[in-house]
Amino acid sequence: MAAPTPEDLRRRQRIMKVVNVPMRTVLGMPFPTPLGGNLMLISYTGRKTGKAYRQPVSYARDGDDVLLTPGGGRWTLNLRDGKPVRLRLRGRDVSARPELVTDPAGVEHLLDVIGRENPRAAKFVPIPRLADGHLDPEILGRALDHGFCIVRWHLNAK
Repeated sequence: MAAPTPEDLRRRQRIMKVVNVPMRTVLGMPFPTPLGGNLMLISYTGRKTGKAYRQPVSYARDGDDVLLTPGGGRWTLNLRDGKPVRLRLRGRDVSARPELVTDPAGVEHLLDVIGRENPRAAKFVPIPRLADGHLDPEILGRALDHGFCIVRWHLNAK
C-alpha cells in the first residue's frame, strides 16, 4: 500500500468533517448503539480557545481498563498526559486519562493491537507496511514529526 497523497488526506478530512456531525448525535445517545462497539465520543477543551469540543474517534480495547486510539488529527494537541478527559463510551460517560505514545516502536506495537482488535480503525492510518510486515520507518517518522501518535486511554481516571 502506497502512502496517501496530500490530496487524499485533504479529501479524507473533508469527508470526516461531514460524517462527524451525525456521529456526534448517535454516539452521544444515553444507550449503547451498534456504532459504539468501535467508536466513542471524546469531550475536551481547546487549549487556545477554551471552546468545548466533542470528537468521534475510533478505539480498540487493550485489556480491561485501557483503550487505544490512533491520533492523527489536531485534536490530540488539546490532550495533556495525565489530565482526565470525559469519554462517551457505549452510552455512558466515563473518565479517562490520556497517555500520548509517540515513540516509533511503541506506536508500531500499539497499531498492531489496534489492527487485531479493530481492523477498520487500522485502515484509516496512512502509514504503509513493508514486505516484512513492519511499518515503513521513513513514513512513520514523518507522521510522528507531524503529530501522529497513539492515545492510550486509561479508564477510571480520578
